[in-house]
Amino acid sequence: MKRNKSLLVFFISIIILVELSRGQNNRKTEVNVGVVTDVGTVLSDIEMRCINLSLADFYSSRPQFQTRLIPNIADSRNDVVGAAAAALKLIKNKQVMAILGPQTSMQAHFMIDIGQKSQVPIVSYSATSPSLTSLRSPYFFRATYEDSFQVNAISSIIKLFGWREVVIVYVENTFGEGIMPHLTDALQEINVRIPYRSVISLNATYHEISLELSKMMTMPTRVFIVHMSTSLASRIFTKINEIGLMKAGYVWILTNGIADQLSSINETGIEAMQGVLGVKTYVRKFKELEKFRARWRKMFPEMELNAFGLWAYDAVTALAIAIEEAGTNNMTFSNVDLGRNVSELEALGLSQYGPKLIQILSQVQFKGLAGDFRFFKGQLQPSVFEIVNVIGTKERSIGFWTEEIGLVKKLDQEQQSVGALSTWKDHLKHIIWPGEANSVPKGWEIPTNGKRLRIGVPKRTGYTDLVGVRKDPITNSQVVEGFCIAFFKAVTEAMPYDVSYDFFPFEKSDGTPAGDHNDLVYQVYLGKYDAVVGDTTILANRSSYVDFTFPYTKSGVGLIVPVEDQVKRDSISFLKPLTWKLWMTSFFFFFLIGFTVWFVEHRINPDFRGPAKYQASTIFWFAFSTMVFAPRERVLSFGARLLVITWYFIVLVLTQSYTASLASLLTTRQLDPTITSMRSLIEKGEKVGYTRTSFIFGKLTEAGFARSSLIPFDTADDCDELMRKGPENGGVSAAFMELPYMRLFLGQYCKAYQVVEEPFSVDGFGFVFPIGSPLVADVSRAILKVAESTKGRDLEQAFFKNKDETCPDPVTNPDPNPSTKSRQLGVDSFWVLFLIAFAMCVFTLGKFSFFFFKKTQVNNLWQEFNQPDMDSYLNRVEKCSCSSSPHMPNNNTQEVNQANNQSDTSNPTSLSE
Repeated sequence: MKRNKSLLVFFISIIILVELSRGQNNRKTEVNVGVVTDVGTVLSDIEMRCINLSLADFYSSRPQFQTRLIPNIADSRNDVVGAAAAALKLIKNKQVMAILGPQTSMQAHFMIDIGQKSQVPIVSYSATSPSLTSLRSPYFFRATYEDSFQVNAISSIIKLFGWREVVIVYVENTFGEGIMPHLTDALQEINVRIPYRSVISLNATYHEISLELSKMMTMPTRVFIVHMSTSLASRIFTKINEIGLMKAGYVWILTNGIADQLSSINETGIEAMQGVLGVKTYVRKFKELEKFRARWRKMFPEMELNAFGLWAYDAVTALAIAIEEAGTNNMTFSNVDLGRNVSELEALGLSQYGPKLIQILSQVQFKGLAGDFRFFKGQLQPSVFEIVNVIGTKERSIGFWTEEIGLVKKLDQEQQSVGALSTWKDHLKHIIWPGEANSVPKGWEIPTNGKRLRIGVPKRTGYTDLVGVRKDPITNSQVVEGFCIAFFKAVTEAMPYDVSYDFFPFEKSDGTPAGDHNDLVYQVYLGKYDAVVGDTTILANRSSYVDFTFPYTKSGVGLIVPVEDQVKRDSISFLKPLTWKLWMTSFFFFFLIGFTVWFVEHRINPDFRGPAKYQASTIFWFAFSTMVFAPRERVLSFGARLLVITWYFIVLVLTQSYTASLASLLTTRQLDPTITSMRSLIEKGEKVGYTRTSFIFGKLTEAGFARSSLIPFDTADDCDELMRKGPENGGVSAAFMELPYMRLFLGQYCKAYQVVEEPFSVDGFGFVFPIGSPLVADVSRAILKVAESTKGRDLEQAFFKNKDETCPDPVTNPDPNPSTKSRQLGVDSFWVLFLIAFAMCVFTLGKFSFFFFKKTQVNNLWQEFNQPDMDSYLNRVEKCSCSSSPHMPNNNTQEVNQANNQSDTSNPTSLSE
């Protein structure tokens, strides 16, 4: 009934238009154009009214035009075949010069072929699928925006909020599938994954819709893009709201196919869409448009004007202008030989008017109600999209997207100010999200009824302190343990939501490892595991097909080599603490000090007098007796005493330093590495070890090691055994390990091995997830929390506890076996002391010589120097007697006499005198 009523309205409108045109001027040329539409639908009613108003407005404002368009309506009956049949009927029976429509992209696909074969232009104002462009027909004009133009606006919204995964929900037809390649490319450019595509049939039942939505409920992704017709969208969102997919935390984004026609959706459907975002075609407001809207509301208060109606209005105007400019000549179809057997499509003939019409139509430009109207490559080009938020019974504008600036609150917002903005609130207005939430949804979460994560763990035979798999003897089930496992459990406990998971060892049926770490990581890419937890190093080649979290261990690959004691202890080890220069310097100063004291004392001190041999021996005896601070001879002069005190201090320093150095030399092991660098190993062709299943094998071959020189090991004991054997006995000269393995190894064998170099830089251990997994960001944040807390330190202390308690931690002490090379004591360590001693000797000798020469004639020097100074001696003895025994002067006198007698006997000159 409604369909018949709509047809009647259209025909009456057309008759009125025709009569008006005839009344104005009977000489006007009538040009038949076809209109293919789904009569009876809301969109069709709006478009047909806009077409009629466009013709009336156009010709009333241009009475001088010689042509008049006569629209001929054909009902496509909401069917693809019906649209094709309607087009054939219009061309065959009415010989239309152009066809407006059809309403959908599926119908347009067939009609474009018909227009191409008959050379009749097809002008559509509502067929938006990008797939129609691929037909490349010069007879197809799209007086609307292609769906692919909006994908950048959608991707900008997703990028602004930082969502990493989206699910696309679209209708299963040409309209729905046409946008997918373009939308997928736009999302890939911003590194957003599409884990699932929900395809729903146009005629899907509520049961089928429920099954599909239930499947999406079990997924972690919470961001959905919906692209379909309004009729299907109304039914789907009603069901979405019923099953709980419109709660807080969900995000729904509508394409302009729905957002442009929200007014046509019933109240129930709109209420189910609360909080959704939409990308809507933006039509700039200006005076003529506002007048038309006011007239529309007055004439058709029960209908709300939309963008498709405005495009229909402008499309008719463009066609009327083109036909007027093309003229009325040659408006015929070529004759077809009906005698031979031809199809109905071939029987249509070719429009002689079509080639000229499409040429002029391509050049038509004017200011239409929907904006600037101009065909570029057969379609209109958009410049702005409006972002809307459904609140209540209508949408609310929250911003705009332009190709030049991107997302902005207002169109007059300057580009420079946008570049300095940092949050989404600076780009869009306030948004009410589903569930009336005010905070931005995270975009994903682990569903309570979803599947548990399948986590692969490496199967190791050694270093089980990191990752170990064993069988529980009671339950006979596999138990996964170790530092990596304990750290992962601490991380999941620190996350803001629960994560359910199960560990699966990467092993064969016989319990042996199923491959190395590269093989295990690749299983995540293949989808066998959802993650990998273990001693998995972050490497560039692995990150090309999986994502890693932040590292949870310190990084580095160390070169470990044996150390040996460099000290050779023998019968002359007591000489090694001092250099030969220091030995010689010390002996020289012993003699110098003894000579200086003798030189000053022998005239006044009988202990330093006597025969020449006796005096010479006294010099050496006195000098070396100072080494133990016990000289027999007494020193009487002030200068000599000051010199001896200075020398006592120097001897004290020398003897103590010698004692300490000799004790260190004889009791301390002085360990030096046998190898100092990786380069020396390569040059000598030495055999080296590496941890089995590690990436280090590849690094070593790239560095230049021959494969035959690389020997794998599983445990710390195996490594120790290989290095103890040495390359001569089937062992290795050195071993390469990552820092965690190195900590465990040196915690047990720090006294025999040393780290000499870190030849390779790596990023440490990380947890593995599929590329684009939203878990990566949350797990990385949780890793930082655990690492900065006491929990992380407790785990390290528990699992990296040294078996040998005397071994330091190589992390806190990077060189656990510091070299203790003995440094021989040299003159450079004591040169200041020797300089002081030398200066004191020079000063003492100089002072004595000055006063001696002052009172002695030159020709009596030797006699006077060798003559004892009895007055000075007696004065000194008398002074000493005041503080000593009263018998001391007599004893000293006797000693002096004895010394003089000896001197006289030994001196010929003295005897003769």
